[in-house]
Amino acid sequence: MRIFITGGSGFVGGHVIESLAAKHEVLALARSEASAEVVRGYGATPVRGQLGAVSATTLAGVDAIVHSAAYVKEWGSRAQFWAGNVDGTSQLLDAARSARVKRFIHISTEAVLFDGGHLIDVDEHHPYPRQHRFLYSETKAEAERRVLAANTDTLTTIALRPRFIWGPRDQTVLPAVLRMAAEGGFAWLDGGRWLTSTTHVANLVHAVDLALQGGHGGRAYFVTDGEERTMRAMLTALAATRGVTLPERSIPGWLARLVARLGERAWRLLRIERAPKVTWFAASMMSRQVTVRIDAARAELGYEPALTVADGLAALTAAAEQHAASTPQRSAA
Repeated sequence: MRIFITGGSGFVGGHVIESLAAKHEVLALARSEASAEVVRGYGATPVRGQLGAVSATTLAGVDAIVHSAAYVKEWGSRAQFWAGNVDGTSQLLDAARSARVKRFIHISTEAVLFDGGHLIDVDEHHPYPRQHRFLYSETKAEAERRVLAANTDTLTTIALRPRFIWGPRDQTVLPAVLRMAAEGGFAWLDGGRWLTSTTHVANLVHAVDLALQGGHGGRAYFVTDGEERTMRAMLTALAATRGVTLPERSIPGWLARLVARLGERAWRLLRIERAPKVTWFAASMMSRQVTVRIDAARAELGYEPALTVADGLAALTAAAEQHAASTPQRSAA
């Protein structure tokens, strides 16, 4: 197959390229020469351009698109979130139709259902919130709606919804936890007692591979490790792969959410561009149970997790130890 990937220089997209390049011809959208070098290193042929301006000519001969690019920053304006998540997806869908691409795999998120409350053991029948509270959730949900609505007899569209993506080259969860711990700003919310589903990036990549061949068009599928852990257990284990012990300090979730929400209002009022230390979305996600079911992926995609949480953690530990052993140590003066 000839596969076109967006977001290929990122965490998920890079792993998708590495997996698919051994079996398929992979093209990857690259906005800069630096991004082109990255995707080339993963095994893709870079195609210079940017999301929102992908032409049908660029997609000529492409059999499938894996759309993993998104505006995933913690902070930004409505215009930035909408342009990155909705407009970019819509334009890519239009180009795909014009180029007669046969399949469109959209990397979505469980956050499309998140309105600030608990999500407990939910499946794909759970409705979108009537009103979204978070720009990321709102714009990813709208993008997903448009992808699923674009399904036809000639273009099969599928959305994959991972929860809490982790693994090698993670640029979000573990780096943020380690940074807060190093700066003395880390604290558990509600003691970290809430359960969460997780998705190792290798399991998400496995689901992408399956979705390129199977699944029902116009459907969304939750994809996870098939396991649940408390937020405390998961983050403690992730930090331990780097030899870091997280502190015991904890604050009530309601207080963290309130402070974060008031802080955001102040940030907006003062027009501060940099992100607050803790966003309302992050505080809400960390202080709510979010667990999802993967029955549909199992039944319709033939999905089973390719990697257990324990094995994924062990691999991260081994990689960190190997990196430490190969890094020259500075001698004391």
